[in-house]
Amino acid sequence: QVQLVESGGGLVQAGGSLRLSCAASGRTFGSYAMGWFRQAPGKERDFVAAISASGGSTRYADSVKGRFTISRDNAKKTVGLQMNNLKPEDMAVYYCAGATAGWPSPYRSNYGYWGQGTQVTVST
Repeated sequence: QVQLVESGGGLVQAGGSLRLSCAASGRTFGSYAMGWFRQAPGKERDFVAAISASGGSTRYADSVKGRFTISRDNAKKTVGLQMNNLKPEDMAVYYCAGATAGWPSPYRSNYGYWGQGTQVTVST
C-alpha cells in the first residue's frame, strides 16, 4: 500500500513559478515510477510528467516541456514538480501518482496510487 500527499499548490500570476511536492509512505519508494497528472474543471485527468523508479528517465507532456521539471529523492521518499513560466491553461488540480512499474508511463491505467490533489491557480 502507498500513501501520497501533495503540497505546494496555490495562486500565482501568469509567468510565475510554483513547486509542488509529494511525500510517499508505504511500499518501497525506489521500486516504482512516479507521475504528475492534472485535471481542470470539466476535463479529463491529463498526464503532465513522469519519472522512472531510479530517477534516470523522465517524460513530459508536450504542453509543459521546457517549463516543468520533475525530480525525485528516493532517500526522502519525495517527488517534486518545478513549474516555471506558468500559463492560465496550467490551472488545474494536480495529482501525484505512483505507478505499478518502474518506467515513466504517461497512461493513467499504469498508476495504482493517487494523492488527494493540490490546486494550482494561475491569474492573468
